[in-house]
Amino acid sequence: MKKMTILLALCLALGAVFPGFALAETTFDGTVVSGESVSVTAPFGGTVDSFTPAVGDRISEGDVIASVKTTKVYASIAGTVTGVFGQPGDTISDVVSRVGAVLYLEPLNRYTITADIQHAYNDSDNKYINIGETLYIRSYYTSNGNTAVGKVVAVDGVNYTVETTEGDLLMQETVSLYRDADYTNTSRVGRGTVSRTAEVAVGADSETTTGSSAATGSTQSILTLHVKDGDTVERGQLLYETVSGSLDGLYATGNQIVSDVSGIVATAGTSTGATISKGDTLITVYPTDQMLVEIAIDEYDLADIHEGDQLQLTFSYDDSTDSDCVGTVKMISHASSSTDTSDVTYLAYVTFPQNDNVRLGMTVVATPLATAGTAENSTADADADTAAGEPAQVAEEAAAQ
Repeated sequence: MKKMTILLALCLALGAVFPGFALAETTFDGTVVSGESVSVTAPFGGTVDSFTPAVGDRISEGDVIASVKTTKVYASIAGTVTGVFGQPGDTISDVVSRVGAVLYLEPLNRYTITADIQHAYNDSDNKYINIGETLYIRSYYTSNGNTAVGKVVAVDGVNYTVETTEGDLLMQETVSLYRDADYTNTSRVGRGTVSRTAEVAVGADSETTTGSSAATGSTQSILTLHVKDGDTVERGQLLYETVSGSLDGLYATGNQIVSDVSGIVATAGTSTGATISKGDTLITVYPTDQMLVEIAIDEYDLADIHEGDQLQLTFSYDDSTDSDCVGTVKMISHASSSTDTSDVTYLAYVTFPQNDNVRLGMTVVATPLATAGTAENSTADADADTAAGEPAQVAEEAAAQ
């Protein structure tokens, strides 16, 4: 008991003479953690065509993390593109509500004939018109000399409609229609009036599409236009592509989604084949420039370490001293991190010079550096004899007791 009292008194005396002595040999076990996490969200929606990130991957700003299948819109007829009103970034609904369609196709079959059977040759077969049959057309007034070939596209009682497939006619002229290419009188099936074939409004209704987002009923935005005014297109030719959701700034670089931050992938929130919506979190990233060292400080050490103090950091992965550096205590928590009241600790976070070799979860030993007032050199030299004698005197007094 007497020896313990002597040792205790000696330690107290040393602590009084050399401020910071008690902390001089203290070290803290630390771990590299991230100071924050950043979410990378989907700028538009659709079905994920490819998704590459995995938890733990290191990615850079600008890296492609996913691509999304687009909804592709094709020409339902052959014709000429006219009236392109939609532009990349526009929502389909906005364009359609304003002008009726994203774009229009002027059919190669330019003429439509509205006809009836009242002037057909008086034969029952000639007065029964079939949808899809081919008819031969010429001007009622032979002086015009116009001819064409057409196909019946609609029948309504004694009336029927023919769209031309070849030939040239005059608008509003009267024509006779025949089943015989030689225009024999006995094959005449009626008479009609020529008008223009209506343009096809693309995007106004269920035009031919492929892609997942078209079926969802979500807002569709134009991602890419593949045609311009005046282009001649074939049936089935790609006109434009869309994605679901509105595009921020009415702009997108394509169907690829890139990361806007460099760091380590913390979580992956989707996968190939999944359906995503605009704003969904695809990955969360620990930025590589926001790494910290997390240490636990015993409550008895709180009086000797403060925010702003510097610590010597030794990384366990490096046996040499090349990676050693000095860190600064950024923050000490005011709430205990432990539930055991017999071992109360507080988490502290230390900033340090970022190093590409450092990885999340690495272990670190943190050692406080000497602080001002700890054995101040000038004062210590001046009072060396006194400083050396006082501990012994205190120890002797304690031994005498």
